[in-house]
Amino acid sequence: MKIPYGRQWIEDDDIESVVKVLKGDWLTQGPTIEEFELAFSNFVNCKFSVAFNSGTSALHGAMFAAGVKPGDEIITSPITFVASANCGAYIGAKPVLADIDLNTYCIAPKEIQKAITTKTKAIVPVDLAGYPIDLEPINKLAKEKGIIIIEDAAHALGAKRQGKLVGTQADMTMFSFHPVKHITTAEGGIITTNNEEYAERLKLFRSHGITKDPNKLRKNDGPWYYEMQALGFNYRITDMQCGLGVSQLKKAEKFINRRIQLADRYDEAFKNNSMIQTPPRLKEKVSRHVFHIYPILLDKSLDRKEIFIKLREKGIFCQVHYIPIHHQPYYQEQFNYKNNQFPKANEYYHREITIPLFPKMTDEEQTYVIEKINELTGYKKYDC
Repeated sequence: MKIPYGRQWIEDDDIESVVKVLKGDWLTQGPTIEEFELAFSNFVNCKFSVAFNSGTSALHGAMFAAGVKPGDEIITSPITFVASANCGAYIGAKPVLADIDLNTYCIAPKEIQKAITTKTKAIVPVDLAGYPIDLEPINKLAKEKGIIIIEDAAHALGAKRQGKLVGTQADMTMFSFHPVKHITTAEGGIITTNNEEYAERLKLFRSHGITKDPNKLRKNDGPWYYEMQALGFNYRITDMQCGLGVSQLKKAEKFINRRIQLADRYDEAFKNNSMIQTPPRLKEKVSRHVFHIYPILLDKSLDRKEIFIKLREKGIFCQVHYIPIHHQPYYQEQFNYKNNQFPKANEYYHREITIPLFPKMTDEEQTYVIEKINELTGYKKYDC
């Protein structure tokens, strides 16, 4: 038995949606992109969605749209994929890290407050594992200082914060469509916003900084005319990918509900195992954690590396999310970060293992994972 930590769920209707695009006139820069963007806006209840060829390029675009410039600073968590910080570095800004809250695994607002300087242009809070970080104190800090919030919700499609879907409470919010995410376009990402100016700048940035819009041209030599008005990139997503996205989005709630069901079962199976700390949960019924991943923290007395290797030997392909950004050689060389900084992030990293959780996972597969983890952590009395 081989069980990955995550994987896509592609069905016949998804394939048919892509084939429909392949048989049409447009493979890229066509109407299916706008169809997907509109459907996504309707899903999260925002005014604008702008799709990109990856979540990383979407974050890069958000930095451009926010007006981040060389010499500025952006604040994000050390426990995230490197893209959350890289997006500022691409622009020439300094990524500033702020420690996490071990009750949520997300960036701590009080640590953000300590990190703010006169150079802070943007804050990038991360909804780690699908936990919708409380934006209220972060928004309050940002409003007082004129700082822009770009939420990294790569893990949090469908998550709810006090009854509202993630995607509308930050200035801009990024979602990812990598195969292990809640829905997939193979590779892809999107920025949601209620700010029309940001949306227009995002569209400009993803296509070389070029516009053909007659209302935006500084002059017009004829119907062929276009202008490059900014230094943009080729970050366009294709119609084929968006065809898959349109189909996948219709099943998002089904996928999310299955993830929550699997997470509930893990919680129950591990609740009496003192060697395992299960992920934080939300107490409010109007909020929703959507479990992109299921990170467990092992007791400090256990050898994480040994357990990780033994799980893989048994066909359970767990992961670690994430190696802290301040441990990365590039960030140590370029920004002088040290391994011993951010003690809570370090504690989380040294204890964390991500165990398999994905919508297509069977009850039998999950039972096997539960049995092996409990065995390896020395817990014998369990009921799957």
